[in-house]
Amino acid sequence: MLLPNFHTHLARLSLLLLVGLSTAAGSGCTKEAATPQPAVVAPAAPQPHLISSTLIGEYSTSTLAGRVADIPIAGALVRYPIRVYKLTYTTLTTDGKPVTASGALLVPVAGTQALPLLSYQHGTIQPDEEGRAPSYYTSGSEVWSAVSVLASAGYIVSAPDYLGYGASKALPHPYEHAASLASASLDMLRAAREFATQEKLPLNQKNFLLGYSEGGFATLALHKLLEEKAAAEFTVTASAPGAGAYHKSAFADYILTSTQPLNFLSTYVWVLDTYNRVYGINRPFAYYFNPPWAAQLQANPFSAVPTQAAELFTPGFRQGILTKTDAAMLAAFRANDIHDWQPKAPLALFHGTADDYVPFFNSQQAYDAMRARGASQVTLRPIAGGNHFSSAPTYTLQAYAFISQYY
Repeated sequence: MLLPNFHTHLARLSLLLLVGLSTAAGSGCTKEAATPQPAVVAPAAPQPHLISSTLIGEYSTSTLAGRVADIPIAGALVRYPIRVYKLTYTTLTTDGKPVTASGALLVPVAGTQALPLLSYQHGTIQPDEEGRAPSYYTSGSEVWSAVSVLASAGYIVSAPDYLGYGASKALPHPYEHAASLASASLDMLRAAREFATQEKLPLNQKNFLLGYSEGGFATLALHKLLEEKAAAEFTVTASAPGAGAYHKSAFADYILTSTQPLNFLSTYVWVLDTYNRVYGINRPFAYYFNPPWAAQLQANPFSAVPTQAAELFTPGFRQGILTKTDAAMLAAFRANDIHDWQPKAPLALFHGTADDYVPFFNSQQAYDAMRARGASQVTLRPIAGGNHFSSAPTYTLQAYAFISQYY
């Protein structure tokens, strides 16, 4: 049962799951390619995955409870002291080259009992918010209070930075690129398991997945990768993605046909730039964006853009997507459509029904497609009347309750 003041109590707890929602773009290039290059599907990274581990800090139960003293629901979950480590590990870039990445590992001090792994995928972080990535745990202790509580409740939490943050910050973050979000998260799990073996931390072979917004998209991409490519290494016990843009092709049509103001268009600039670069399409910004926005975004990818799609996007780009003649970009969208497959493990799709950043149809269509394929353990969990921000507190509690059934 939810407490009457649930949204108030969990508003700050939800910061973890939002950790930066949606922002803007990167840089345009010049040479156009006929078709996208194939997406990376995370072959095993070179051994060993784990490169180094550094203890960031040790936190008592009283310290953890004090951080969330004004959030009774969160405080009640505090059970064990925790240790927080920064891990560096080997993963692959979007073009398949080895690179050193990083993340945070939060370990309950729980004696000799075997504990489960929980992979937490964070939400959007702008490049100028580098310090909010998981491996900078100490600089964002307020934001990371909730994930600390999850660890204190008895989960070993693996929190990848993704490419473009932490140890790999010299790379551009491949925003909303399913393959690299999933592979960076999987390789962090591999490094976490190696660390557990090295430190003689017993694991019980249960693996849980959580994340909201871009983290929700990354969570579902990771779930798919684990079951389809890494089932011999990890078995998904349960996953609970929230408010992800799972159906990129339908989302593109929604944006480009909309006549309503869309406050998230700066994030779509980032998505287009990522796909333009990662899939070798390499068109100039002037192909996608009307003047003066093309030149403005070329100079400052995170500058403000209009809220009307017709004002921002060129007629040629819009026509190519809507008439299904832009083969290169349509293929890039399809490569990031992760809504239509058959998961085996219990999966709960959480989404606010009034989400005006990532529309609810993303989760509805994922649920419909998965059920049609025979996925009997998929459930849709609408958050009635919730938008992208107000739904996060509800997601926080309900997602935790969902995975706790399988602890």
